[in-house]
Amino acid sequence: MTHVNRRVLLGAGTLAAGSLMAGRRPRAQSGWRPTQTVRLVIPAAAGGTTDIMGRILAPHLHERWGQAAVVENKSGAGGTLGAAEVMRARPDGHTVLISNIGPQAIAYSLFNNLPYKPEDFIPVSNMIRGPNVLMVHPSLPVKTVPEFIRYLKERPGKLNYSTSGPGQSPHLAGVWFHQLTGTQATAIHYRGAGPAMTAMMAGDVDFGFDNLTSSVGQIKDGRVRALGVTSSDRSPQMPELPALRETLPELAEYDVNTWFGAFYPAGTPRAAVDALNAEIKVLLEMPSTKQRFAEMGGVPAYGTPAEYAAFVKAETEKWGAVVRKEGLKMDLG
Repeated sequence: MTHVNRRVLLGAGTLAAGSLMAGRRPRAQSGWRPTQTVRLVIPAAAGGTTDIMGRILAPHLHERWGQAAVVENKSGAGGTLGAAEVMRARPDGHTVLISNIGPQAIAYSLFNNLPYKPEDFIPVSNMIRGPNVLMVHPSLPVKTVPEFIRYLKERPGKLNYSTSGPGQSPHLAGVWFHQLTGTQATAIHYRGAGPAMTAMMAGDVDFGFDNLTSSVGQIKDGRVRALGVTSSDRSPQMPELPALRETLPELAEYDVNTWFGAFYPAGTPRAAVDALNAEIKVLLEMPSTKQRFAEMGGVPAYGTPAEYAAFVKAETEKWGAVVRKEGLKMDLG
């Protein structure tokens, strides 16, 4: 798999900007403004939800702040490479990490040699949350979750599933699923949701979990077959899909929602934190943003820096328990 390192300068003329800049936007109240290009580091390959969030936020900041916003994909090691790069960046408000549940919550208990700690980042605000979805390649002769579990149990350890990287939510969603159902399969890790989906559509893997927010198109096109969502309730975007917990008694406690938000490196001035938080709030309250998120199967998830910090801490503790139960520990290569 090839390391992805893309720099894309997004301005008001891009497609994403055009769809999100329609209408008059209220001006957020903050005295801080960037004095140079703002870097939005995405610790994943292009095509997944983390990448999409960065490409939605970048043109918004470009328009509002009057400075260029540069999106940089730094994928690898379950998102920890990009996170570590931001941790080492100058904390002046010009480098933003757009990250997710994997490198900012799960990684702390999963990896032995993680190069950063929770206190190396300032949580700014969540942006979107939504369920993962269990999908299989269309060649598999299963159409329901019970059928799929029987299929797995008849072939213990013989099937493989894609993840967007070790320690990402699709990986741990699979780990917990196998814990509860008593099934076995081999995780195949990719450098982001885009490559993982490509592998599933090609039949290189048998099944996988992925964010519904980045899988809706492939599901509707029939390139993969969705069996259910990982959240406690059905998704309004695809209400025909059952929640996994409603399909079998052993999955009754299964509830996985993934999330994506913004972080600054520790030491960033409070004025910059508040300014970015205010702009994210404006973006998430726009009708065009809400519509796009709904089309993706997600919902806006704004929070103050304090609220977001508490949320991330709770998620870190939740997934730490799953990792410890599995006895799962990994070294970063």
